[in-house]
Amino acid sequence: MTAGLPKTMKALKYSEPRKWTIVNDEPLPTLRDNDVLVKVKACGVCGTDLHIHDGEFIAKFPLIPGHETVGVIAAVGKDVKDFQPGDRVAADNSELCNECFYCRRGQLLLCEKFEAHGVTMNGGFAEYCAYPAGKVFKIHNLTDVDATLLEPAACAAHGLEKIAPKFGSSVLMFGAGPTGLCLAQLLRQNGASHVVIAAPGGLKLNLAKKLDTADEYVELSRTDPQAQFSKLKEDNPYGFDIVIEATGSAKILEDSINYVRRGGKLVVYGVYSDESRVTWPPSKIFGDEITILGSFSETYMFPATIGYLDKGKVKVDGIVNKTFKLEQWQECLESMKNKSAIKAAIVFD
Repeated sequence: MTAGLPKTMKALKYSEPRKWTIVNDEPLPTLRDNDVLVKVKACGVCGTDLHIHDGEFIAKFPLIPGHETVGVIAAVGKDVKDFQPGDRVAADNSELCNECFYCRRGQLLLCEKFEAHGVTMNGGFAEYCAYPAGKVFKIHNLTDVDATLLEPAACAAHGLEKIAPKFGSSVLMFGAGPTGLCLAQLLRQNGASHVVIAAPGGLKLNLAKKLDTADEYVELSRTDPQAQFSKLKEDNPYGFDIVIEATGSAKILEDSINYVRRGGKLVVYGVYSDESRVTWPPSKIFGDEITILGSFSETYMFPATIGYLDKGKVKVDGIVNKTFKLEQWQECLESMKNKSAIKAAIVFD
């Protein structure tokens, strides 16, 4: 039922890559029988949105971006039983067909018709967004802004499941971005006995230390980090059981294999440009029995993730350090590009 709601809404809309405008007459989303309408309170902005801005990732246009939506239920479809207007929720952005080759094998994240709000279908950079009732989850303790971390933290939880660390594993993570900080904390609580974060000095690394996300921190020079790389190898002659590349830099990814212990795992965790390429010697992968893992998005990780974040077991205070209105989108983009934002969020009244 949508009685009493406006017919149109304000939204940030892309007609094609890099071309966007603020519209005030976007029609309210149409509810399917099992949908809920969310009045958006906050929607996170991350590095993926920069790739979407440039037409990369799996983006489809025209598009209302925003894939980390938090808000309150404004209306429900006729078959929805477990939600009512006023419930605070966070939304899982994915929609799966449940019919394709991969879905029928239980590999839902590989769905051939994979859709994602804010990426291939309209998302949360608007006053309202509609989601299947099965894809929204009630929240209680997190603020609206901090709750925007649930989606990236759910991706981290999926990464944790893919990595499946053995008890007592040593971990090296390149990068100190928001989802990496969540993954580091999850690893420390689920098998890793020693976690090292290597990242340039600045806001992100300082926050990593403040949140106690790792056991050791290596500050990398932004101009010539070779001395730190050499010291890292010298201090860890056998390498690490798990090496995670979470910067999105193909250059660092290519070198990351040199830190992996024989029999270890290299995790490709960053978001890279479509043109990025790496070269690794097959003989090293073969002889050292290195496992190379990719970790993309998540499915059905929200309940577990809420359990960690809503109870404070994974700390996210301060990760979102800048908030903007829709009309400040260009300023928001610049803050992401110049890295003055650890993570940003679009907020609504």
